Amino acid sequence: MPEALDASGAATPDPVREDPAWTHARTEFVEHLLHELGRSPATARAYATDLTSLREHATRMGRPRLDQLDLGVLRSWLARLRSSGCAASTMARRASSARTFTAWAQRRGLLETDPGLRLASPRLHRPLPRVLTEAQARTVLAEAADRLVRPAEDPVERAVAARDLAVIEILYGTGARVAELCGLDIDDVDVGRSVVRLFGKGSKERTVPLGRPGMEAVRGWLAAGRPLLATASSGPALLLGERGRRLGVRTARRIVHERLQAADGGIDLGPHGLRHSAATHLLQGGADLRSVQEILGHATLGTTQIYTHVTPQRLREIYDRAHPRA
Repeated sequence: MPEALDASGAATPDPVREDPAWTHARTEFVEHLLHELGRSPATARAYATDLTSLREHATRMGRPRLDQLDLGVLRSWLARLRSSGCAASTMARRASSARTFTAWAQRRGLLETDPGLRLASPRLHRPLPRVLTEAQARTVLAEAADRLVRPAEDPVERAVAARDLAVIEILYGTGARVAELCGLDIDDVDVGRSVVRLFGKGSKERTVPLGRPGMEAVRGWLAAGRPLLATASSGPALLLGERGRRLGVRTARRIVHERLQAADGGIDLGPHGLRHSAATHLLQGGADLRSVQEILGHATLGTTQIYTHVTPQRLREIYDRAHPRA
């Protein structure tokens, strides 16, 4: 009998062949991700989908029970994904899902050993991030600031210009992710101390500095921009859309692309390009890697190390100054 498909065309679990231990473990694991690790609902859904795929593959191999899950099943699952044309990045994510699950299952006593310990992920090619030069960053910020001094009959147009300048200044000044930017509330900005409180992945909180131009942009937006857009539905959101609701991620991306393309040279980068640029310029200015890691909110130093590859001249200068055989 052919396997049933759901509305999206994906295979649905057969209730006759479904191991109750698998079902229970998948449910408990998703709860663990959401409530203990603080993962987002989207991340939890992705992990659950990966586990469904793994369970179905194990069943096809004749190992339908959870306690039959071993390294051979995991490797066979990844091999099947590779042969079906799955991208290396997707395979790496699914391998990570499997390792996280098997480690949790072993701790819970659902597996005697952790087969994911020896499961390798595909090596990913990590392209160097595209970044602005410091001169380009100055041009982009100057162009955004110039919009505020141009004559404008519509006061909303001036409010939007003030908001857009604050968006660019915060993203470049703090290295924030676009979701962190859009999640900011008014009291997350401490004007007196010139710092911004950001909530990153896994609801991890960090406080980062924002320079004088950035704080001036925020003060200008709060004083003369936000009051013109605010409505009863605005709540405590720092940044607002034109209808008064919290600024959305898609709108923030559009703002960044428009502002960068409006600058001389028509630069085409999004919010993450400003984050990459902030990290690169910090290192070029002499910041140490550990401090940049803290500012960006990276969980591991290895993630931050990619930026050392885009600052070879800075590394050369440090080497020449510090090494006795330079």
